[in-house]
Amino acid sequence: MEKKILILCTGNSCRSQIAEGYLRHFAGNKAEVYSAGVETHGVNPKAILIMKEDGIDISNHTSNHIDEYANINFDFVITVCDNAKERCPFFPTKAQKFHCNFPDPAKATGTDSEIETQFRIVRDLIKEYCEAFANNNLN
Repeated sequence: MEKKILILCTGNSCRSQIAEGYLRHFAGNKAEVYSAGVETHGVNPKAILIMKEDGIDISNHTSNHIDEYANINFDFVITVCDNAKERCPFFPTKAQKFHCNFPDPAKATGTDSEIETQFRIVRDLIKEYCEAFANNNLN
């Protein structure tokens, strides 16, 4: 039976989008993966770019608000930033909660090249986390 996974971040633009892309990839048909924010900021173009470099297309993802998923019974809720964990609304589900605070690449400063490097670092951290999560929780 497919598990339902929700990935939460503040704006649903970078970290949660990257995690959604990787979890869909690693979970295959074992899970339905959603991502949302406590706000919606749109999908960050640099997140789309650095995911494409790793062969994963998130260009058709949308930035969703957590309220849109109020009626879904999630098995897992993963918060990927401290702000979302603090502001995470109460879900009346039996979802197991996981938390991992990843740095926000959208706050990176410097040249385009330096900013993209920060995005890649965060992407790789999230990829590693998602692969381990899928291996440990979706067997």
